[in-house]
Amino acid sequence: MNQKQLQSEQTKRKIADAARALFVQKGYKATSIEDIVAATGSSKGNIYYHFKSKEGLFLHLLEEWDREWELNWEQNEHLYKTTTDKLYAVAEQLAADDLNHPLTKAADEFFHNEEKTSEVESRMAEMKVKHLAFNQNLLQEGIDRGEFMPGDAERLAAVLEAIFFGANQLSRRLNPEKTTLLYRDAVTVFLNGVATDKQAKER
Repeated sequence: MNQKQLQSEQTKRKIADAARALFVQKGYKATSIEDIVAATGSSKGNIYYHFKSKEGLFLHLLEEWDREWELNWEQNEHLYKTTTDKLYAVAEQLAADDLNHPLTKAADEFFHNEEKTSEVESRMAEMKVKHLAFNQNLLQEGIDRGEFMPGDAERLAAVLEAIFFGANQLSRRLNPEKTTLLYRDAVTVFLNGVATDKQAKER
């Protein structure tokens, strides 16, 4: 990386860090590009050069959040011997993120209230594909190890993602203990269902 590229990356990092602090403090909607200009000393044109829009800037922060989550998981995955244990650990890490990540509130505003450009929609779709691939790899591991019944890991990954998404939405109204229990119960129901053996056989 040459000096010009290094300076560009440093500027981009400075803008992202200042914007994150503003989004945490004020929320997504209440933070304007003008606020970010004032906090960074960068021009509006410079911000748009690096991120194209406020949406693009916030999505950059969400992508960083995703990478942080993945790194945290990679550092801890070896602690869990079975795929079942890993699923519960994933659920607990997701619950902790819902409860503790400083961007959670701003992210809720972003996802629920903002019209999104086609480029942002495309980048969000890429993030979803990554989440599904993560689920699929984990479930396929459980199938290959004989922990889970043979099945379509790709389809099951979508079901698991839907369950986690539902838990994410409901967790906003729960206290920390109940949030963790909700995620753990979600995994238990996914793995075991709620029907008795007799009812399952009758189907």
